Amino acid sequence: MPVLSARAGTPYLPWRDPCEATRLLRYALHRLGFTHTYQSNGSGMSVLSVLTDLTVWCKNGSFVWHEDGREVSHPADDPVGAARLIALHYRRPASENEADDAEAADFIPTDSLRE
Repeated sequence: MPVLSARAGTPYLPWRDPCEATRLLRYALHRLGFTHTYQSNGSGMSVLSVLTDLTVWCKNGSFVWHEDGREVSHPADDPVGAARLIALHYRRPASENEADDAEAADFIPTDSLRE
């Protein structure tokens, strides 16, 4: 793992390290329900695979991803804000079948309540 050089007395700023900034984004996304993520680091950048159709790169002080065919960037010093933007776009309402399945899973037959 490369060691970042820093001057004595200089505060550590995690977003200057793409690996650390992406780790913070990953934690923020986990808190929003995106729990199956994969992070890879190297060559001065970090990549976070969030969904099959969403990959976020962190390089040059920014998070970068694509939404609807356009590139979106957000400052790497705000991983929580980036996670919120991602969640707004990628959080899809459950389909009718998924909602029906969830209701069926919550149903308890009355015979199972008898002792």
